[in-house]
Amino acid sequence: MGRERLARYSLSGRENQAAVDAGLAGAAWFRSAVPRQRMKELMRRSDGPAIRDTVIWLGLMVAFAGLGIAFWGSWRAVPFFLAYGVLYGSSSDSRWHESGHGTAFRTRWLDQGLYQLASFMIMRDPTTWRWSHTRHHTDTLIVGRDPEIAAMRPARLARLIVNFAGLADVPTAFRLMFVHASGRLTADEADYVPEPERHKVYRTARIDLVIYAATIASAIGFRTWLPIALIGGPRLYGAFMLPVYGLTQHAGLGENVLDHRLNTRTVKMNVVHRFLYWNMNYHVEHHMFPMVPYHRLPQLHEEIKHDCAPVYPSLWAAYKEIIPAILRQLKDQDHFIRRELLPGAAPFNQPAAANDGRARPLASAAAA
Repeated sequence: MGRERLARYSLSGRENQAAVDAGLAGAAWFRSAVPRQRMKELMRRSDGPAIRDTVIWLGLMVAFAGLGIAFWGSWRAVPFFLAYGVLYGSSSDSRWHESGHGTAFRTRWLDQGLYQLASFMIMRDPTTWRWSHTRHHTDTLIVGRDPEIAAMRPARLARLIVNFAGLADVPTAFRLMFVHASGRLTADEADYVPEPERHKVYRTARIDLVIYAATIASAIGFRTWLPIALIGGPRLYGAFMLPVYGLTQHAGLGENVLDHRLNTRTVKMNVVHRFLYWNMNYHVEHHMFPMVPYHRLPQLHEEIKHDCAPVYPSLWAAYKEIIPAILRQLKDQDHFIRRELLPGAAPFNQPAAANDGRARPLASAAAA
């Protein structure tokens, strides 16, 4: 079962070509109608909001790290390192994401600087993941094409659970660092990373390994876990909010469906969650119009909400649907959550060759 699942979702397997043959690779996605002038306003970039939020984010990390260091050796350090860990090990994901799109700031070097920092913190190679995420947007939940499908059918349940402590992602990240440092890519990475970009991958991996080696050497030399608690360690002990947010995006929804209203969720969150997640809870809006900056997504939501499926009112409401769906998919791989558009929403006609959200391989569907 495990090998069949991984083969189905592999970018180097037969499903990749099957998706191309079915017209699903690089296909035209549905977009809600937004007046041209209004869209230009929403896409306008600005340095102000991202500078403010980044200063707060980094400032909080410095403050919590300082308090954690001050109370090091005492249980009083735990809440401060926990807060530091979430900001480092979970919230860096949304900063990586938005700066990777180049929309967080108007000034390019600010985007690039934050992207490099957040990539290191979240343990993702900035080059491979930039191309990976481009493919994710081009072929969202298209089996054999999307390299970022977190909840496969059936789900790798143990992996999803241990990743609340980063216990799957971190070993994978280090394995990839060693692979990249040796001057190689994986087969899936070779499918989307252009040849001229690959030297950057190898260079970054070597730099990152030197930093982690120095951190570990410092911990050994000074006989303290403090260096690891500050660098690298938060990707383990502070990672629990990363999957909490990330699984709301697409888990349990229809695959091979060229409409983000049907394979992506928008979830209402409070101001703290929105700060940590940088408004990525407006995920339908982000996928439909990825060049709209994160701080304008609430405005975009108001423009298109009438044309979408109902919004999830809370994280709890989303997980009341996600958890049962994932558990049912362990036995029924054809099961998925069918999102119903609001009355009056613009319809979308799925190409006849597409899979209509079902999990069975496109190659099999075409032959049936």
